[in-house]
Amino acid sequence: MTRHAFVTPHRAALAAGAALALTATSPAIAAAPAAGGATPSGDAAPTTVAAPAVAKRFAANIRMSSERGSVLVGRVASYTGRVARAPRDLRVRLELRREGRWRTVDRDIVARGGRFHLETKVRRTGDLLARVRVVGTSKVEGDSERVARVHGFRAAYASYYGPGLYGGPLACGGRLGPGTIGVAHKSLPCGTKLTLRVGHREVRARVIDRGPYVGNREFDLTTATRNALGFGDVGTVLVDR
Repeated sequence: MTRHAFVTPHRAALAAGAALALTATSPAIAAAPAAGGATPSGDAAPTTVAAPAVAKRFAANIRMSSERGSVLVGRVASYTGRVARAPRDLRVRLELRREGRWRTVDRDIVARGGRFHLETKVRRTGDLLARVRVVGTSKVEGDSERVARVHGFRAAYASYYGPGLYGGPLACGGRLGPGTIGVAHKSLPCGTKLTLRVGHREVRARVIDRGPYVGNREFDLTTATRNALGFGDVGTVLVDR
């Protein structure tokens, strides 16, 4: 004998209500694509767009091979070096610090191997801060490198003094001793700073006395200054004032 399932009206209502609740609270199920992979609206599935690649810039690496900044007035201060991995159209500049600003005095385009050469004619005594700067591009990050100062010197005739005068007063104050660094000059203000050079030796000194008053000499070096420079009795020194 065949058995027939008997569903009461009450059970049928409960089943229909459960199916309706499942559909309303499960949007993922309701929106699931039909067989065959198509969405209910027929639109294609969304795709992910890759971000465009950004070209990497490399930092300029300045390597100096020659820095000749201290020269006589009227001659040329020069700087030679290279920029590692630099493209051949890369531009470099020599800049000097004047009146609180960096000012370009020479330009160059790097050659094969990133080599460059920059120079400037020194027109006056004294020293200026100097730097080599790489101009940034789409491939290279701009950078700068401090280099030897541009330092202009002139020749001056000088002598020295000291022995027999130790303990005596100086025109600018104080007393002369065997270890006193300084120079005598007829007119430069007391305390004026200057740089003296003889060969490769260099000394920073101040005007501490008056003189010399013999012959055509412009400076009198104290014994300590003379010894530091390796200077003789009378001769030529380079000075930046």
